[in-house]
Amino acid sequence: MRTDWDAFLSAVQERGEYPTQAEAERVSRAVLALLGAHLVGEVRQELAARLPETLAGILLNPLQAHEPLSPERFIRATAAWIEGATEKTATWDVSAVLSVVADTAGEELTQRILLQLPPGYDLLFGHPQPI
Repeated sequence: MRTDWDAFLSAVQERGEYPTQAEAERVSRAVLALLGAHLVGEVRQELAARLPETLAGILLNPLQAHEPLSPERFIRATAAWIEGATEKTATWDVSAVLSVVADTAGEELTQRILLQLPPGYDLLFGHPQPI
């Protein structure tokens, strides 16, 4: 079931403590564009079906990643995409968005998403894996 646009952005706004929904939208667009470059097949399609339509389009029309980015490089890439961001603020932004993505996706799909990503993304999604 597709998540409502306002509900998704309100959740990101709350988690990220952003002053406006526009700020939550800006970081959501950047993070989901980068995430879409790392997900393939059914997992990407299933996640897109649960996201608000506009964000689903961003996830489904990503840049092409030449290689999977480690969580640290993903954060650096996010910082480069968000005007005025630093690695520290980008870590906050990525976690705010991906934790809402995990809630939207549900436990089973989140686990399948994490299987497509390099180790360490579990913390960014707010779902630490046992060591």
